[in-house]
Amino acid sequence: MTERHLDKIHIRDLQLRCIVGLYEEERRAKQDVVLNLTLYADYQKACKTDRIEDTVDYKAIKKRVVELVEASSFYLIERLAQAVAELCLESPEVQRVEVTVDKPGALRFARSVAVEIVRERRHG
Repeated sequence: MTERHLDKIHIRDLQLRCIVGLYEEERRAKQDVVLNLTLYADYQKACKTDRIEDTVDYKAIKKRVVELVEASSFYLIERLAQAVAELCLESPEVQRVEVTVDKPGALRFARSVAVEIVRERRHG
């Protein structure tokens, strides 16, 4: 059995706003969040053909992530990260995804608090 080749596409510093947090004051208005995504897939065919059909359409994924996040109202950034990971794995080419959600200003004296999760497509 040959090992699958996985390359990466990074979507960096996607700045969005959503309702997220446990406390009443956090749930009154949308807050800033910053997402970083790494999409793992086999991009060898696209490297040869130079065709969008042979790769992950990261613009389409970004659009769906923006729609999801900006309409969301989660209590935990962990749940927000999971929802984004699940959405990314809906793209059949994406085999693995790393999602980091930063919540700037969540803690006094800290620039941000972040959660990073890694999810993989289940095979079989």
